[in-house]
Amino acid sequence: MKKEIYNVEGIEIEVEHIDKDDADRERRLIAYQFKAIREQAGMNRKDFSDWLGIPYRTMQEWELGRRQAPDYVLRLIAYKVKMEKERGNL
Repeated sequence: MKKEIYNVEGIEIEVEHIDKDDADRERRLIAYQFKAIREQAGMNRKDFSDWLGIPYRTMQEWELGRRQAPDYVLRLIAYKVKMEKERGNL
């Protein structure tokens, strides 16, 4: 399957190709990116939600693509993960 590379605040994320005609394309794309950012942090959903102070259920809905995280929230979380990794805190 074809993969696409996205860069979110310096974190490169490889995502399976999503057909441009897919009505849920944007929501699923953000869900893939959110999950990839969490995995880069090396945490499970519970630890990641606690670390960020975001309710677990909200993160679960974002990651499963049932709800769409705002783009600015995704970018802020990616930036935090990147900075903490650079500082050696992750």
